[in-house]
Parts: sequence; structure tokens; C-alpha cells
Amino acid sequence: MYCYADGVFLSAFYYFQTLWRCLTIGKKDNNVQINEEIRDKELRIIGADGQQLGIMSAKEALAIAEQKNLDLVKIAPQSNPPVCKIMDYGKYRFEQAKREKEARKNQHTVEIKEVRLSLNIDTHDFNTKLNNALKFIKHGDKVKVSIRFRGREMGHPEIGLETMRRFAEACSEYAVIEKPAKLEGRNMLMFLAPKPNK
Repeated sequence: MYCYADGVFLSAFYYFQTLWRCLTIGKKDNNVQINEEIRDKELRIIGADGQQLGIMSAKEALAIAEQKNLDLVKIAPQSNPPVCKIMDYGKYRFEQAKREKEARKNQHTVEIKEVRLSLNIDTHDFNTKLNNALKFIKHGDKVKVSIRFRGREMGHPEIGLETMRRFAEACSEYAVIEKPAKLEGRNMLMFLAPKPNK
């Protein structure tokens, strides 16, 4: 280890090391208190190896963390006394960001696709709309089935209910009715969701 008598090299080394740690921590989670931000009188401390170090003041705990060139991080602020862990906060944030990225990659967002029917829908059009709905359901999306009632059609909601029932029946192999057909103003709506484990 290189060290000048006046300690210039050693103090410069610690200065750059501290600067690097600050840059590594950089954008920290605002809900987490670290190092000098922790001002509680008493803290329960867990060492870097997971061993309980006991209850001590924030000043003592920070001194231990600095001695090991690590950070003091409050992990359970609601406890009495609050629990802090000695760890490399930069490394912890990096691993946490990596886990979050992995979770987002594996996550499938469910969208709601709409299929519009009409009261006097032809068989060919019905089958086309049905195929579209099945395609959406197989992809894992929910389907909103709607019928718009025009003019005198409002006097025959039973025809709309029958069309919705036929549509739901045709999709029953892959979908379940999440919300049954219901008239809302001039629209009749029904929601279908993919069957679990299909």
C-alpha cells in the first residue's frame, strides 16, 4: 500500500472513493433513508453478512458502515426501533433495477379489445366478428362486445340479448363471461375474459 508521510495520497484515495460511492448511489429511491439521512436515536443493526449487531445509535452504526466502506440503509422504518442494514447501496439498487426490468419483461399487459355487433347481423359478419374476438382472447386480451341500438330498435332489447347469448356461447371454449350483457343507454355491453389455464 502506497502512503506518503503527510497522508496526501491516502486522503486523495478516500476522497475519490467517497465521490465514486456518491455517484454510484446517484438516483436513490426517495423513500429510503441512507447514511447521514438516518437521524433516529436508536437503531437495530444488521451486518452485511446478515448477522444481528444489536441496538445502537445512528452515529455508531454509521461509523461501522464507513469502516467497512459500506452504507447504512434503513430497511424497516416502521419497526420499533427502526431496522437498518449495512450494505453496498449502489449494488443493491443495481440488482433491484435488474429484477424490476426482468419482471416487466415477463409481464403481459391485458388489453380490452372491442367487437361491435348489430341487431340484424348477417351470419357471415357474425362469424368474422367471432373469429376476431377469438383471436384477441387467445392472445390473452379481454373483449368488450357491444351492440348499438338505433331508433325503433330500442323497443327490442330481447333481440340484442339473444345475439349476445349466441356470441358468448360461440366463445365459451376459450372465454368466460366477465360481465353479462347489460343495456346502458343505447348500447348493450358484455365483457369476455380468457379462460384461466388455457
